[in-house]
Amino acid sequence: MSTPAIHPGRTVRAAVFTHPGVPVEIADVQLAAPGPGEVEVAITAAGVCHSDLHVLKGEWDVPRPAVLGHEGAGVVTALGAGVSGLEVGDHVVLSWVPSCGTCRQCRLDRPWQCETVATVVAPGGVLLDGTSRWSRDGAALHHYLGVSSFAERVVVPASGAIRIRRDAPLDVVALVGCAVATGVGAVRNTARVEAGATVAVIGCGGVGLSCVQGARLAGASKIVAVDIDGAKLRTARRLGATDTVDAWQGNAVRGLKAIVPEGLDYVFDAIGKITTTEQAIASLGQGGAAVIVGLPPAGFTARFDPLALAEANQRVLGSNYGSVDPQRDIPHLVDLYMDGRLDLDSMISGRRPLDEAQAALDDLAAGRTLRTLLTIGDQPL
Repeated sequence: MSTPAIHPGRTVRAAVFTHPGVPVEIADVQLAAPGPGEVEVAITAAGVCHSDLHVLKGEWDVPRPAVLGHEGAGVVTALGAGVSGLEVGDHVVLSWVPSCGTCRQCRLDRPWQCETVATVVAPGGVLLDGTSRWSRDGAALHHYLGVSSFAERVVVPASGAIRIRRDAPLDVVALVGCAVATGVGAVRNTARVEAGATVAVIGCGGVGLSCVQGARLAGASKIVAVDIDGAKLRTARRLGATDTVDAWQGNAVRGLKAIVPEGLDYVFDAIGKITTTEQAIASLGQGGAAVIVGLPPAGFTARFDPLALAEANQRVLGSNYGSVDPQRDIPHLVDLYMDGRLDLDSMISGRRPLDEAQAALDDLAAGRTLRTLLTIGDQPL
């Protein structure tokens, strides 16, 4: 992989990923000033997500060494040249799809499919201009998904810093940048679940619980949560699930068919294992849609009966980042939380300092947590 250009700058603490299977290292690294169209953000809190685990385990190949983290919120501390619509002191939630605004997908109002993010930012470990703001001892470091929120400060494209209301607690709404936008967006934007529809969600982590809440907000008549963890199923009940299936106790598909014998209108795979994708498809009713939200390791394939799919007029939908327009959807999701219609607090298992990033990742890998927040900076007044 190519080495990004080096732009040395201020020293900050950050969690650096070097090799698969090796714990992240909390180190002093250099962060350059924001370039044109970029902003610097002091991170208040960052969410620990399964996508970070995929990287740490080597299941996804990303440029390294890299500063990890892609879910977070903070306060704008500096502006690059030409930035409009943001000011120093603004409270922002970070988006891991910092759309370029000029590619074909952006021009078609599909910022979640930005071609520059897909071909330059994500695979290159760089920002929109193809360079990095990170370095360490004179050697280049990479960005992760254009965010790298496991750090005291970050530089991101201005399109990836979404201004939100100042009364929202940044150490809670940090979740909106990935888990909540992905899960609620999958229901509202990708699947467009109708009031009265029957819904199942396989996997009740942060994304799955956000799918459950999205289905509740959409007015689904039945919301079945599926997981192997009883505590997560109880949380799903609190957040809107009408029924649960303990997959540890038996076959998930049989459990779903026992609750909705005719099959479901929508089944969301919020895990991304091949078995759960196949379960989602197998649980559909006539005209139903399986929505693949969780991301599996690269290189795997799922099996299904295409004839049965065609005869039942069923669909398999991929949902990248909940098909969200971050500038529109993230402030709206924050408003829903502040209005009491979206419960984020129940999804937070705990908080740890940045120095305990690896412990938070270990907890997530062991299934001990839903979402842990790394509290990095002070909550602004």
